[in-house]
Amino acid sequence: MDEHFNWHRRTLLELAAKAFEKNGFGAHVFDSVEEAVPFLMEQTAEAQTVGFGGSMTLAEMGLPARCEEAGKKTLVHGRPGLTPEQKREVMGEEQRCDLFFTGTNAMTLQGQLVNIDAVGNRVCAMAFGPKRVIVVAGVNKITHDLDSALRRVKDIASPPNARRLNLNTPCASTGLCSDCNSPDRICRITTIIDRAPRLTDIQVCLINADLGY
Repeated sequence: MDEHFNWHRRTLLELAAKAFEKNGFGAHVFDSVEEAVPFLMEQTAEAQTVGFGGSMTLAEMGLPARCEEAGKKTLVHGRPGLTPEQKREVMGEEQRCDLFFTGTNAMTLQGQLVNIDAVGNRVCAMAFGPKRVIVVAGVNKITHDLDSALRRVKDIASPPNARRLNLNTPCASTGLCSDCNSPDRICRITTIIDRAPRLTDIQVCLINADLGY
Protein backbone atom coordinates (compact mmCIF):
# COMPACT_ATOMS: atom_id res chain seq x y z
CA MET A 1 0.00 0.00 0.00
CA ASP A 2 1.26 3.48 -0.87
CA GLU A 3 2.70 5.06 2.27
CA HIS A 4 0.77 8.30 1.83
CA PHE A 5 -2.53 6.51 1.31
CA ASN A 6 -1.77 4.36 4.33
CA TRP A 7 -0.97 7.49 6.38
CA HIS A 8 -4.32 9.01 5.44
CA ARG A 9 -6.28 5.90 6.42
CA ARG A 10 -4.41 5.61 9.72
CA THR A 11 -5.04 9.29 10.44
CA LEU A 12 -8.78 8.86 9.91
CA LEU A 13 -8.81 5.85 12.24
CA GLU A 14 -7.03 7.79 14.97
CA LEU A 15 -9.43 10.73 14.59
CA ALA A 16 -12.39 8.38 14.88
CA ALA A 17 -10.84 6.65 17.91
CA LYS A 18 -10.41 9.97 19.72
CA ALA A 19 -14.03 10.86 19.01
CA PHE A 20 -15.26 7.49 20.28
CA GLU A 21 -13.23 7.87 23.47
CA LYS A 22 -14.66 11.36 23.98
CA ASN A 23 -18.13 9.84 23.67
CA GLY A 24 -17.46 7.23 26.36
CA PHE A 25 -16.51 4.23 24.23
CA GLY A 26 -13.30 2.28 24.48
CA ALA A 27 -11.33 2.57 21.24
CA HIS A 28 -8.43 0.57 19.80
CA VAL A 29 -6.62 1.08 16.49
CA PHE A 30 -4.82 -1.71 14.62
CA ASP A 31 -2.74 -1.64 11.45
CA SER A 32 -3.99 -5.00 10.18
CA VAL A 33 -6.37 -7.88 10.78
CA GLU A 34 -3.41 -10.00 11.86
CA GLU A 35 -2.63 -7.47 14.58
CA ALA A 36 -6.25 -7.18 15.73
CA VAL A 37 -7.15 -10.88 16.03
CA PRO A 38 -4.93 -11.69 19.06
CA PHE A 39 -6.39 -8.70 20.91
CA LEU A 40 -9.94 -9.78 20.10
CA MET A 41 -9.30 -13.35 21.21
CA GLU A 42 -7.80 -12.08 24.47
CA GLN A 43 -11.13 -10.36 25.15
CA THR A 44 -12.90 -13.72 25.12
CA ALA A 45 -10.79 -15.14 27.97
CA GLU A 46 -13.41 -14.69 30.70
CA ALA A 47 -16.46 -15.20 28.47
CA GLN A 48 -18.28 -18.50 28.41
CA THR A 49 -20.83 -17.47 25.78
CA VAL A 50 -19.82 -15.37 22.77
CA GLY A 51 -22.49 -14.00 20.45
CA PHE A 52 -22.10 -12.65 16.93
CA GLY A 53 -24.20 -10.13 15.06
CA GLY A 54 -24.63 -10.82 11.37
CA SER A 55 -21.33 -9.40 10.12
CA MET A 56 -19.27 -10.02 7.02
CA THR A 57 -16.34 -8.34 8.78
CA LEU A 58 -16.30 -10.96 11.53
CA ALA A 59 -16.82 -13.78 9.03
CA GLU A 60 -13.91 -12.55 6.89
CA MET A 61 -11.70 -12.52 9.98
CA GLY A 62 -12.78 -16.06 10.90
CA LEU A 63 -13.64 -14.94 14.41
CA PRO A 64 -16.61 -17.27 15.06
CA ALA A 65 -14.52 -20.30 14.09
CA ARG A 66 -11.64 -19.11 16.26
CA CYS A 67 -13.97 -18.83 19.26
CA GLU A 68 -15.33 -22.32 18.67
CA GLU A 69 -11.79 -23.68 18.50
CA ALA A 70 -11.09 -21.95 21.82
CA GLY A 71 -13.95 -23.91 23.41
CA LYS A 72 -16.44 -21.07 23.73
CA LYS A 73 -20.18 -21.52 23.36
CA THR A 74 -20.49 -19.60 20.12
CA LEU A 75 -23.86 -18.10 19.21
CA VAL A 76 -24.29 -17.53 15.47
CA HIS A 77 -27.91 -17.11 14.39
CA GLY A 78 -26.92 -17.22 10.71
CA ARG A 79 -25.46 -20.70 10.96
CA PRO A 80 -26.61 -22.87 8.01
CA GLY A 81 -29.28 -25.45 8.75
CA LEU A 82 -31.08 -23.66 11.57
CA THR A 83 -34.86 -23.61 11.43
CA PRO A 84 -36.61 -20.24 11.86
CA GLU A 85 -37.49 -21.22 15.43
CA GLN A 86 -33.89 -22.21 16.22
CA LYS A 87 -32.61 -19.00 14.63
CA ARG A 88 -34.92 -16.92 16.81
CA GLU A 89 -33.81 -18.83 19.91
CA VAL A 90 -30.15 -18.12 19.14
CA MET A 91 -30.96 -14.46 18.61
CA GLY A 92 -32.47 -14.41 22.09
CA GLU A 93 -29.38 -16.04 23.58
CA GLU A 94 -27.21 -13.42 21.89
CA GLN A 95 -29.01 -10.73 23.88
CA ARG A 96 -27.81 -12.34 27.13
CA CYS A 97 -24.31 -13.53 26.21
CA ASP A 98 -21.12 -12.65 28.08
CA LEU A 99 -19.51 -11.03 25.04
CA PHE A 100 -21.14 -9.84 21.84
CA PHE A 101 -19.09 -9.21 18.70
CA THR A 102 -20.59 -7.14 15.91
CA GLY A 103 -19.64 -5.04 12.96
CA THR A 104 -21.19 -1.69 12.11
CA ASN A 105 -22.73 -0.41 8.90
CA ALA A 106 -21.07 2.97 9.30
CA MET A 107 -19.32 5.18 11.81
CA THR A 108 -18.65 8.90 11.83
CA LEU A 109 -15.63 11.01 12.59
CA GLN A 110 -17.74 12.44 15.41
CA GLY A 111 -17.71 9.03 17.14
CA GLN A 112 -21.17 7.73 16.25
CA LEU A 113 -22.20 4.18 15.32
CA VAL A 114 -24.87 4.03 12.61
CA ASN A 115 -26.74 0.84 11.75
CA ILE A 116 -29.83 -0.38 9.94
CA ASP A 117 -31.44 -3.74 10.77
CA ALA A 118 -34.32 -5.80 9.47
CA VAL A 119 -35.10 -7.64 12.73
CA GLY A 120 -33.39 -5.53 15.38
CA ASN A 121 -31.55 -8.28 17.25
CA ARG A 122 -28.13 -6.88 16.35
CA VAL A 123 -28.81 -3.24 17.18
CA CYS A 124 -30.62 -4.21 20.39
CA ALA A 125 -27.64 -6.23 21.57
CA MET A 126 -25.30 -3.36 20.76
CA ALA A 127 -27.20 -1.06 23.10
CA PHE A 128 -28.27 -3.31 25.99
CA GLY A 129 -28.19 -6.95 27.08
CA PRO A 130 -24.78 -8.59 26.67
CA LYS A 131 -22.26 -8.00 29.44
CA ARG A 132 -19.73 -6.61 26.96
CA VAL A 133 -19.89 -5.50 23.31
CA ILE A 134 -17.01 -5.21 20.86
CA VAL A 135 -17.62 -3.47 17.55
CA VAL A 136 -15.11 -4.42 14.86
CA ALA A 137 -14.82 -2.15 11.82
CA GLY A 138 -12.52 -1.55 8.90
CA VAL A 139 -11.46 1.90 7.77
CA ASN A 140 -13.97 1.68 4.89
CA LYS A 141 -16.80 2.18 7.41
CA ILE A 142 -15.65 5.70 8.35
CA THR A 143 -17.80 8.57 7.09
CA HIS A 144 -17.51 12.32 7.51
CA ASP A 145 -20.82 12.90 9.29
CA LEU A 146 -24.22 11.47 10.08
CA ASP A 147 -25.76 12.24 6.69
CA SER A 148 -22.96 10.50 4.83
CA ALA A 149 -23.16 7.56 7.27
CA LEU A 150 -26.85 7.05 6.53
CA ARG A 151 -26.19 7.29 2.80
CA ARG A 152 -23.38 4.77 3.14
CA VAL A 153 -25.72 2.26 4.73
CA LYS A 154 -28.38 2.71 2.05
CA ASP A 155 -26.12 2.97 -1.01
CA ILE A 156 -23.14 0.75 -0.15
CA ALA A 157 -23.98 -1.72 2.62
CA SER A 158 -27.61 -2.65 2.03
CA PRO A 159 -27.64 -3.70 -1.67
CA PRO A 160 -24.92 -6.38 -1.38
CA ASN A 161 -26.37 -7.55 1.93
CA ALA A 162 -29.81 -7.98 0.38
CA ARG A 163 -28.29 -9.88 -2.53
CA ARG A 164 -26.19 -12.05 -0.19
CA LEU A 165 -29.34 -13.01 1.70
CA ASN A 166 -31.22 -13.79 -1.55
CA LEU A 167 -33.88 -11.21 -0.79
CA ASN A 168 -36.33 -9.95 -3.38
CA THR A 169 -35.68 -6.24 -3.05
CA PRO A 170 -35.10 -3.66 -5.80
CA CYS A 171 -31.61 -2.88 -4.49
CA ALA A 172 -30.61 -6.53 -4.83
CA SER A 173 -31.22 -6.19 -8.57
CA THR A 174 -30.31 -2.58 -9.35
CA GLY A 175 -27.65 -1.96 -6.71
CA LEU A 176 -29.44 1.25 -5.77
CA CYS A 177 -31.70 2.09 -2.83
CA SER A 178 -35.23 3.10 -3.85
CA ASP A 179 -36.70 3.31 -0.33
CA CYS A 180 -38.84 0.33 -1.28
CA ASN A 181 -41.90 -1.24 0.32
CA SER A 182 -40.82 -4.79 -0.52
CA PRO A 183 -41.83 -7.46 2.02
CA ASP A 184 -38.14 -8.43 2.00
CA ARG A 185 -36.98 -4.89 2.80
CA ILE A 186 -34.03 -5.00 5.23
CA CYS A 187 -33.96 -1.27 6.02
CA ARG A 188 -36.51 -1.33 8.84
CA ILE A 189 -34.78 -0.19 12.04
CA THR A 190 -32.24 2.62 12.10
CA THR A 191 -30.09 3.26 15.17
CA ILE A 192 -27.57 5.97 15.93
CA ILE A 193 -25.48 5.46 19.05
CA ASP A 194 -24.22 8.96 19.85
CA ARG A 195 -22.71 8.13 23.23
CA ALA A 196 -21.84 4.87 24.95
CA PRO A 197 -24.99 3.52 26.67
CA ARG A 198 -24.89 3.89 30.45
CA LEU A 199 -25.04 0.19 31.27
CA THR A 200 -23.14 -1.29 28.34
CA ASP A 201 -19.37 -1.58 27.97
CA ILE A 202 -18.75 -0.97 24.26
CA GLN A 203 -15.26 -1.25 22.81
CA VAL A 204 -14.68 -0.17 19.21
CA CYS A 205 -11.90 -2.00 17.37
CA LEU A 206 -10.75 0.02 14.33
CA ILE A 207 -8.66 -1.76 11.71
CA ASN A 208 -6.67 -0.30 8.81
CA ALA A 209 -8.20 -2.65 6.25
CA ASP A 210 -11.29 -2.77 4.07
CA LEU A 211 -13.65 -5.19 5.79
CA GLY A 212 -17.24 -6.22 5.17
CA TYR A 213 -19.85 -4.19 3.34
